[in-house]
Amino acid sequence: MLLAIPQVLSPDAVAYCRSQLLSTEWVDGKVTAGLQSAQAKYNSQLSESNPVARALGDFILDALVKCPTFVAAALPLKIFPPLFNCYQDGGHFGTHVDNAIRHIPGTIVRMRTDLSCTLFLTPPEDYEGGELIIEDTYGNQSVKLQTGDMVLYPSTSLHQVMPVTQGARISAFFWLQSMVRDDGERALLYDLDQSIQTLASEVGLNHPNVVRLSGVYHNLMRRWANT
Repeated sequence: MLLAIPQVLSPDAVAYCRSQLLSTEWVDGKVTAGLQSAQAKYNSQLSESNPVARALGDFILDALVKCPTFVAAALPLKIFPPLFNCYQDGGHFGTHVDNAIRHIPGTIVRMRTDLSCTLFLTPPEDYEGGELIIEDTYGNQSVKLQTGDMVLYPSTSLHQVMPVTQGARISAFFWLQSMVRDDGERALLYDLDQSIQTLASEVGLNHPNVVRLSGVYHNLMRRWANT
């Protein structure tokens, strides 16, 4: 499932993030790439140990847990601390697939990457190129969102970032391990959840059909989820 989630960060929150990012030091983006993807990666990135990166990562994580659409779609179990990258002067990232396992810095925790996330922090009109191209069942999907919006997609997908030919594209990116490993099962649960929410708004939370469907949702979670 590929899903664009609007306004994960408010305009004021985006402005705060950008002001912090533009006042700190950037390094070569290859520092977090695997062996294969490092050969295709040309961008800048904040070091994982950079205090600004850590503080803004926590800021974004706090916003994510308050975003019902993100929680319903991702069903997150573990979230890798958000990282930050910048593409400019032709910077790009060739076709690759994300590493299956990530070690969370400063811990002994390892996580499986089920979903990849890109949170856009630069207005699309401020740069040319820089589209995130994701290969899925229906062909290549081109993603270039407004500031504060985020795209969520399976980490199994081949994807790339097209060259930025003018301006600069700044984003946050991270991965997560979901309670529901299978993307198809997770998509069904999301569709069911959204249908329940719509029905409840029309007939009320205590309507028998809402109660019955809610039971189906939770029983499927019991069958498919790991915690």
